[in-house]
Amino acid sequence: MRIGNTEIRPVGGAWGCLAMIAVSILLSVLCTVGLNLIGR
Repeated sequence: MRIGNTEIRPVGGAWGCLAMIAVSILLSVLCTVGLNLIGR
């Protein structure tokens, strides 16, 4: 993946990329649940 002149490579190859995607999805779900509990 390239942005301008810099190339971004996921750490750990394909597995690192999948792990980053899974962690981001998990964090977004946790943040959503947390905000719903706080706003109740």
